[in-house]
Amino acid sequence: MFKEMNNFTFGRTFFLVGFSDTRETQILHSVLFLLIYLTALLGNLLIITLIIKDHRLHTPMYFFLKNLSFLDVCLISITVPKSITNSLMNRNTISFLGCVGQVFFLFLLATTEVALLTVMSYDRYVAICHPLRYEAMMSHDACVQMAVSSWVSGGLNAILHTACTFSAPMCRPPEIHQFFCDVPQLLSLSCSDNIGELVITGLSLVLDLGCFVFIDISYVHILSVVLRMPSKEGRSKAFSTCLPHLIVVALFLSSGFFAYLRPLPKSPSPLDLLVPLFYTVMPPTMNPFIYSLRNKDMKMAFQELQMSR
Repeated sequence: MFKEMNNFTFGRTFFLVGFSDTRETQILHSVLFLLIYLTALLGNLLIITLIIKDHRLHTPMYFFLKNLSFLDVCLISITVPKSITNSLMNRNTISFLGCVGQVFFLFLLATTEVALLTVMSYDRYVAICHPLRYEAMMSHDACVQMAVSSWVSGGLNAILHTACTFSAPMCRPPEIHQFFCDVPQLLSLSCSDNIGELVITGLSLVLDLGCFVFIDISYVHILSVVLRMPSKEGRSKAFSTCLPHLIVVALFLSSGFFAYLRPLPKSPSPLDLLVPLFYTVMPPTMNPFIYSLRNKDMKMAFQELQMSR
C-alpha cells in the first residue's frame, strides 16, 4: 500500500531538502543566491551584448564565447531561481514535470558546455600552432557546425539520461537531499539499481574524460609553441587566453566527476549540497570574470559602449 501511494506521490511532487529549515538561514540563502544569480546574469548578458555590437569581436573565439555565455545564463537559470523561490516562500517542493525539466535541461546545457569548451581549446590550438591556416580551418561555416554539433550531443545525452532516470520505479520517500533535482539523488530513490542509467552515466563520464584529454593534448601543443616564442609579450598574451580556459574546464569537470562517481553517504552531509555548486552555479558566475571581462578587447568594447551612451 505504501509503495502504491508513494509512486502516486512521485507522479505529483518531489520534496527538495534545502540548505536549512531555519527561517533566518533560508532568507540568507535566498539573498546570497539572488546576488550570485544577478552577477552571473549581468556578466554573461554584458558579454553577449558586447560581442554582438562590436564588429571587431566577430571572430571565432568570441563567437564561441558568446555561445558559452548564453549557455551559462541558461544553466544557472535552471536551478537557482527555483531554489530562491522555495526559500523565500518557505516551501521545498517541485512538481514531477519540473523535476523532469531540471534533469533534461541540466544535462542538455552541461553536456553542450563540455563540448563547447573542447571546441574552444581546438580554436586556441589552431590560432597559436597554425596561425597561417587559422582563417581556413576556423571559417564561419566550420564554427557554426561545431556549435551545432555541441548542442546536438547535449540534446541526445539529455534525452537518454532523462528517459533512463525516470523510467525506473521509485518506491522510497520522495525526498531529494539537494536544492535541485540531481540525478545521483534521484537514483538513490529507486527500488533497485537502474542499470540503464548507470550505463549512460558511465558512457557520459568516458566521453567527458575524452574531452578533457583532448583539451589537455591541445594545451600541451600550445604550451610547447608558446614557450618557444621570442617575445615576452606574445607569451604573456597566449597564457592570458589559455590559462582561464583551463581553470574553467578543471573546475567544471572535476566537480562533476566527483559528484557522479562518489557513492552517496547513507546520511546526508553538507558536502552533498556543496559539490553541485561547483558545476551548476560557480562556472556561470566566474566565467565572465576569468574568461572575458579581463580581456583587453572586451574592455575596449565596454568602454566604447559606455561612450556611445
